[in-house]
Amino acid sequence: MSERTATVERKTSETQITCTLALDNQPGVNAQEIDVHTGIGFLDHMFTALAKHGGMSLTMNCVGDLHIDDHHTAEDCALALGEAFKKALGERKGIKRYGYAYAPLDESLSRAVIDISSRPYFVSHLPFTREKVGDLSTEMVPHLLQSFAFAAGVTLHIDCIRGENNHHIAESAFKALALAIRMAVTLTGGDDVPSTKGVLAI
Repeated sequence: MSERTATVERKTSETQITCTLALDNQPGVNAQEIDVHTGIGFLDHMFTALAKHGGMSLTMNCVGDLHIDDHHTAEDCALALGEAFKKALGERKGIKRYGYAYAPLDESLSRAVIDISSRPYFVSHLPFTREKVGDLSTEMVPHLLQSFAFAAGVTLHIDCIRGENNHHIAESAFKALALAIRMAVTLTGGDDVPSTKGVLAI
């Protein structure tokens, strides 16, 4: 099996990002490495949880225009991550394609469903009641998840079924996504395209 890994560099007048993602980690074979520095502490926490529970290695460094606000940094980091995911996945053959998971965090419970379809789409229900968690605007959470989905070329549904604590709502959503991704990218041992069309455009 060839390594499913990719590095993406994204440089604009607003952000400079380097992102390296590896989809596969096997205990005792290749150690999981996670090192995320976006300049937004809570975003680092979310991407770290995504990688950890998704069984992925992730290094990400971003220098962004945080003197303006958190929008460009959060959005562009998600776009870079999505691009790296798409590139690391390569040909969409021999994978389960679909993934779904529930993840609780105390009173919060979230569900994520993903289809590695090459048809970008995103729907979410994340009932935040605060403007920010740490230095990340809560309105950016669904936006950055959408940015990831579109850059990755996946259909993604994420819903918080119940929850009160805004930190918990966000974290349970990212953990559910991590587990869903882990299922969807699992290798089946075959070489078939998981589609009745016979092709999943990249």
